[in-house]
Amino acid sequence: MSTIMDVLVVDDEALARERLVRMISRMEECEVVAQAAGADEALQAIKAAGPDVVLMDISMPGEDGLSAAKRISTMEDPPAVVFCTAYDKHAVEAFEAQAVGYLLKPVRQEQLEQVLQNARKLNRMQIAALDDMNKADRPNARKHISAKTRRGVELIPLEDIFYFLADQKYVTVYHRGGETLIDDTLKELESEFEASFIRIHRNALVARSYIEGMERAPEGHYVMRLRDSEEKPVVSRRHVSKIRAMLAEM
Repeated sequence: MSTIMDVLVVDDEALARERLVRMISRMEECEVVAQAAGADEALQAIKAAGPDVVLMDISMPGEDGLSAAKRISTMEDPPAVVFCTAYDKHAVEAFEAQAVGYLLKPVRQEQLEQVLQNARKLNRMQIAALDDMNKADRPNARKHISAKTRRGVELIPLEDIFYFLADQKYVTVYHRGGETLIDDTLKELESEFEASFIRIHRNALVARSYIEGMERAPEGHYVMRLRDSEEKPVVSRRHVSKIRAMLAEM
């Protein structure tokens, strides 16, 4: 992407578009290059203006934003898509449509700035890799974990997750962006992602792709050593032999 991020704002409500345009105008590194009131108009604007990012409403007359995003993702050099919507129920569908951000209305300035910064970091190679993941053998499997946070709905790419840790009623996701609480149970996560995560403790699932090894801690118990992370989740005694066998096959 260029130094200035070119943005297309898509919403059937003129006041909503104008509000986003004003918010973007306060950001030095972003510029609104076009506006659109619907899906067809948005696709035409993308071809004409070549934006880096599309801020798009989901609920619009005619073709909705989810369908439009899927069409955009098939373009040869697609812009990143960020949804701005009044409903959080579409979060998973949004990321299946290749969205890189999801904002709940009314959008706040700091939320918008954060999601556009994230979109800037997501380069074209990453977008292509995400597309390949969605075409994998399990087309219906989730590629993101959703969480309701103070910023709205946060979707965490599965490939960025180091491990899940359960603590009483909650599960914390440890990922490249930090730590996030989610509503899923560890049992549900293990069932859904057993191919890519392995249980190392009654309260922990670790991503197989990040495992570097197992080592004994000074206190005497075993811990996992993870690539790109300082965290070392504990391995329970009953899982040590299983982990050793897995490491022997790596």
